[in-house]
Amino acid sequence: MDRPRKKKNRKAAMSREQRNPLTYAVSSRDSSTLDMVRDAIRHKQVMLAFQPVVQSGKTKHAAYFEGLLRVLDETGRIIPAKDFIDAIEDSELGRQLDGLALELGLETLAAQPNLRLSINMSARSIGYAPWMQTLQKGLARGATVPERLILEISEKSVTQVPDIVRGFMEDLQIKGISFGLDDYGSGLSSLRIFRDFDFDIVKLDGGFSHNIANDSANQVLAGAVAAIAERFDMISVASRIESPADAQTMQELGFDCLQGFAFGAPTVSPPWTRKNRHSSAA
Repeated sequence: MDRPRKKKNRKAAMSREQRNPLTYAVSSRDSSTLDMVRDAIRHKQVMLAFQPVVQSGKTKHAAYFEGLLRVLDETGRIIPAKDFIDAIEDSELGRQLDGLALELGLETLAAQPNLRLSINMSARSIGYAPWMQTLQKGLARGATVPERLILEISEKSVTQVPDIVRGFMEDLQIKGISFGLDDYGSGLSSLRIFRDFDFDIVKLDGGFSHNIANDSANQVLAGAVAAIAERFDMISVASRIESPADAQTMQELGFDCLQGFAFGAPTVSPPWTRKNRHSSAA
C-alpha cells in the first residue's frame, strides 16, 4: 500500500523541482560546470597563476611564489574555482586537480632553479597513488627541487585526517620539503595544531586582513597568531593584503611575510617568463 504513495511523492518532488526555474537552473549549471572540469582534467586544460609572497618591510622582491591552479573551459575561459571547488573537494576530481597542480609546480621548479614555490593540496591526496607518483617523479628532476617546494594544506583538511598528515609531513620534511598551514583561523581553530604538527609556515586566513588597520579585534587575534608562530619557529604569512595601511599593520603585528593584491595579483605571466621573452627578443 505504501509503495505507490512513495513513488507518487517522488514524482511530485521531481515535478516541483522542474517547476522551480531557479532550482533547475542552478542544478543544470552545476552539472555543466562539473562536466567542464572533467573535460579540462582529461585534456589537461589547466595552468598555474603565480602570486608573490613578499617579506615584510622588503616588499619589492618575492620571498617565494604561490602557484594557484586555474581550470579552463573549451574556449580557454577560466572557470572560477568557487563554481566547482566545494563539489569536487572530496572526490577523485579533487585528487586529480591536486595532481595536475603538483605536476605543473614541479615542472616550474625544475625549469627555474632560483624559484621557491608553494602548491596547495588536500590531505586526502596523501593516499592517492597518482599524486604520490607525480611527487616522486618531480622530486627526481633536480637536486634542489625538494628544498624549494612548499606544500600548503588547509587547516580544515589537516584536522580531517591528522595522523595521516603528521606521518606524511615527517617523511617529506626529511627530504627537504617545507609545509605551510593554510587558511588558519577559517574554521574552529585549535591551538593544538601548533603543538601537534611541525609546520614551517602558517598563513592567517584572509578574512582577518581586510581593513585590519581599523579593526582592533582582528589586530589582537592576528597579533596572537604571529606571536605563537614566532615561538614555534614558524614563518607567519598574512594573506589577502590589499592596502598599504593593512600591510603596515600586519608588519607591526609581527608577520614575517605578506601576500595580496597590494603586491601583485595572481598572473599566468610571472616575472621569469617576461624575462625569458625579453631575452629572446634581444
